[in-house]
Amino acid sequence: MSGKHVLFQIHAQDNVATLLDDARQGDLLEHRGEGQDMFLQAWQETAAGHKIALRPIPLGDSIIKYGVAIGIATAAIRPGEWVHLHNCKSRYDARSSLLDLNSGVPTETRYE
Repeated sequence: MSGKHVLFQIHAQDNVATLLDDARQGDLLEHRGEGQDMFLQAWQETAAGHKIALRPIPLGDSIIKYGVAIGIATAAIRPGEWVHLHNCKSRYDARSSLLDLNSGVPTETRYE
């Protein structure tokens, strides 16, 4: 279902917001902030509950959520882009970079 989707920003300093429902590539993402409404276009299909960049985040810059740096960009991230394991790494858990993008299963451990 294409349409308009709402983003929820937790803290005024955050450079990411949480998507409140599933969005497809090209869908309109609506962010309502303190005195500033913003509309972005989704760069790729993104599931509800995931982070979306509100502004450009250069390679090596902090991912800010809850008003604190929770990660580091491992690639340049565009406004409207999904922010997840493929373009950021955790500041707190080095192993999180080794998780499967979709399932969250560790990729460095073999299960037989």
